[in-house]
Amino acid sequence: MRLGGAAIWPLAAHAQQRPNVPRIGYLFSFTPSEGRHLWEACRQGLRELGYVEGRTIMLEPRWADGQHERLPGLVADLVRRNVDVIVAAATPASRAAKAATSTIPIVIVAVGAPVRAGLVASLARPGGNVTGLSLLTADLSGKRLELLLEILRKVSRVAVLMNPVNPVSAIFWEETQVAARKLGIDLQRLEARQPEEIEPAFGAAMAQSADALIVFDDPALWSYRARIVALATARKIPAMYGLRDFVDEGGLMSYGPDRPDQYRRTATFVDKILKGAKPADLPVEQPTKFELIVNLKTAQALGLDMPTTILLRANEVIE
Repeated sequence: MRLGGAAIWPLAAHAQQRPNVPRIGYLFSFTPSEGRHLWEACRQGLRELGYVEGRTIMLEPRWADGQHERLPGLVADLVRRNVDVIVAAATPASRAAKAATSTIPIVIVAVGAPVRAGLVASLARPGGNVTGLSLLTADLSGKRLELLLEILRKVSRVAVLMNPVNPVSAIFWEETQVAARKLGIDLQRLEARQPEEIEPAFGAAMAQSADALIVFDDPALWSYRARIVALATARKIPAMYGLRDFVDEGGLMSYGPDRPDQYRRTATFVDKILKGAKPADLPVEQPTKFELIVNLKTAQALGLDMPTTILLRANEVIE
């Protein structure tokens, strides 16, 4: 059975019969097939805390199928159903949820810049009805550049592919510039909002003789990952990604927060809120668990001799 944008998990149908059982709404920008592992991580976190789906808690996911314009309507439906908590994944869904309600508690996850996005007043004291988990840490951009330098040994110019519409791209760009100056690396800014802009971006990188590529975390670029990885492979340009999904597609390497772990931890916030805690008093968490994923087959295809130091530090090496 296909799960559409407004699909409700079957067990949630019993919610009307169990008025005292809390109901949690989930708002996802992506499709059910793309987000299955993240949705399962949310459910796993609740199980670990003792919740039994369909008996002690009801879950109502909504999927925008990659169409962000659908998010307001989906969250409006959750508000009409008067769910007890809304879990919103990534910045577009989180903004839609905040715009829809100032009373229902909202737990955000995988948001790069909650303060700059206007979701919370500060990480330590969020205020309002929003709290959750941020993707951003201060040294993430610098670490990605350092890993590229360790692999390539000599890097003069790095192209950076971003979606300028995403507010977190500006933060990543600023931090990457600071790290690049310290390492003596020139940066080339490339932008892609739509899939048709990806190939010209690669053309610009090759025209400027970029030694490597960094792809910023972004839901749209994530959706285009197969095309991005294919072009990086065809142009033989070593690329660093923030999300391991790119490496699973054949990308060279990724370094970033463990996304399933973040989604699993949304259950901790849901649990505290159901037990009476106010979102305004729950500090936004920054990631503490990171993963380095390396595709050794891709490295060999690019003619790269992957350093042993990298392989030993990698959480997973794909062969």
